[in-house]
Order: sequence, then C-alpha cells, then structure tokens
Amino acid sequence: MEWMSQHLWVVWISLAAILGVAELLTLDFTLLMLASGALAGGLVALAFPGLLWVQIAVALLVAVAMLALLRPTLLRKVRALPGYRSSVDKMIGSSGIALTEITSGAGEVKVGGEVWSAHSVEGTIEAGTEIEVYRIDGAIAVVYPRNLALP
Repeated sequence: MEWMSQHLWVVWISLAAILGVAELLTLDFTLLMLASGALAGGLVALAFPGLLWVQIAVALLVAVAMLALLRPTLLRKVRALPGYRSSVDKMIGSSGIALTEITSGAGEVKVGGEVWSAHSVEGTIEAGTEIEVYRIDGAIAVVYPRNLALP
C-alpha cells in the first residue's frame, strides 16, 4: 500500500488504460473522455506525487472539459460519415409481432426483443400479427402487417 501511495501515477495510468479498453466495447466516446482525465491525473501525479487533491482536480477538470467540448464534435463527425445508421434507423424494415391490437392511434409491438408503442400505417392490425416497421416517430414505431404490401 505504501508503494502505491508513492507511485499513484501507476494507478492513474492503469485507470486510463482500463477506461480506454472499455471504450472499445461502447464506442460512445464517454469512457475515452474519462480516460483522458485519468491520464491527465497520472501526469500530474508524476509532477506532484504528494498532492492527491491536485491530481483529482485536474483529472475531473480535463474529463469534464473533454466531455463538454470534444465529445459532441467527435459524435457529430462520426454520425456524418457516409453509411452511418443509428440503431433506430436500423429498425426500419425490421419485423416483429403485434402484442396488442394496433390502430392508427395506439398499440404495442415487440421488435428485436424490445417492446415499443406502435401505430399502424393504416387500418387495424390484430394482436399476434407479424408486422414490419415502416418508420420510427420519436418513441413510436409506425408499422404495417408483414404479409401485406405497403399501403
């Protein structure tokens, strides 16, 4: 424990590495920004090994700044790449099942293991009918019966 308190920079760098590797699982840039804060804390720990409060303050400041300033820019650039489709966009054309009767005003479907509020494109869809997602309107899936052609 004494060694760790004298070499706190190793803890900071290890935390940065763990967060950086975890970022590969999420690809949301949040953990990457936190990793940059931990890296900054580690660099401060090298320069000022006895000032834990300064290390924490710098790590927090850098992480918050990166989250507020760099992350939105990176997300915007990634989402502007050709061929990018969000998970909601990928739902369009997916099939599912009507859990309740679906009208143009209300209903529920199960698509990809998730339950969604739904509206029908036109007419009424009976519970148990296989459906296909036509579009997503906010948090509502607009659907039509899979066995029929699009209206």
